[in-house]
Amino acid sequence: MRSCGKWCAGLLCAAPLFTSAQSVTLYGLVDTGVEYVNNIGASKDSVVRMPNLTATVPSRWGMRGTEDLGGGLKSVFVLESGFAADSGSSNQGGRLFGRQAFVGLSNQWGQLSFGRQWTMTFWSTLDSDVLGPNIYGANSLDSYRPNARADNAIAYKGTFGGLTVGATYSLGRDTVNAGQNPAGTNCAGENPADSKACREWSAMLRYDASWWGLATAYDSLRGGTGAAGGLVNSGIKDDRLHFGGYMVLSKAKVGIGGTFRNNEGSITSHSQLYYAGLAYDITPAFNLAGQIYYLGFNHSANKAWLAALRGTYAFSKRTSAYLTTGFIDNRGQLAMSVSSGSAVGTSAPAPGGNQFGAMLGIKHIF
Repeated sequence: MRSCGKWCAGLLCAAPLFTSAQSVTLYGLVDTGVEYVNNIGASKDSVVRMPNLTATVPSRWGMRGTEDLGGGLKSVFVLESGFAADSGSSNQGGRLFGRQAFVGLSNQWGQLSFGRQWTMTFWSTLDSDVLGPNIYGANSLDSYRPNARADNAIAYKGTFGGLTVGATYSLGRDTVNAGQNPAGTNCAGENPADSKACREWSAMLRYDASWWGLATAYDSLRGGTGAAGGLVNSGIKDDRLHFGGYMVLSKAKVGIGGTFRNNEGSITSHSQLYYAGLAYDITPAFNLAGQIYYLGFNHSANKAWLAALRGTYAFSKRTSAYLTTGFIDNRGQLAMSVSSGSAVGTSAPAPGGNQFGAMLGIKHIF
């Protein structure tokens, strides 16, 4: 008993050392407000609503952690849940941790991780797209942009000096069925009878200097039986080549970029999306950001121009208020909504129509 007591006492003394080697952080943000959108449908209706998918950014909460395993090796994990701030329901097709759910290892050679993760589309457009996942922006023209994640994914990303390289490979990119909605595309994969079904892969090269950066990435989605978005069998692919760059000046940030897309599940398979934006700190608390976008389809009259503007006032590092507006001009038979705040198709104008949207909101980070 006496020797056991000494052993137990020693273990209790060492317990804080084991505890301190692990770090877990709870984090998140809530971003919502009131939006106005006009010219909806052939009757040109208007709506005032609280969007449920995104505002300046999507609302989310999560946990991330690391454990020091010694010798520069760490274990890492992230569990991140997206939710609709208007109702509290889970987004990403109703998943509990629909934004991210992975575990992995990292050291000076990079990070290797397994689970539901961002593809390299996200990392390649992170800085060149000045407005990012704003309710009026690139998300309105390509709904994959805010949903560039893959289930069952193996990912690697490493940074060496200013160069970052990364890749993902998914054995089955999306296990959730949310209808014709990129938040859940009914392409589970992992099918022994069809080794190509619902696979995804992406690769990225990125270089960041002290005040500028360049990035390019390729992202390929395979179809499967019953999959949404026209990718109804494993012989059909939806491929995107992304490119972009940015510069950070004393009070301003400039970004340009684009995407070449070949969607074999669409009648007009080849398209190009270009964007250019500027963000400027008018005062330390007030930022004004604007961006223009162009989407065109090869051998088609279908095209769209979109312009967006956002003013943000920061009350503190965690709380800000904003007013953001957007205008889209569709041509041909294209009927894309200016807003990506609600499900695709719920607020589209008539084919060839234009549309205006505005949102007043507040964001809090915790």
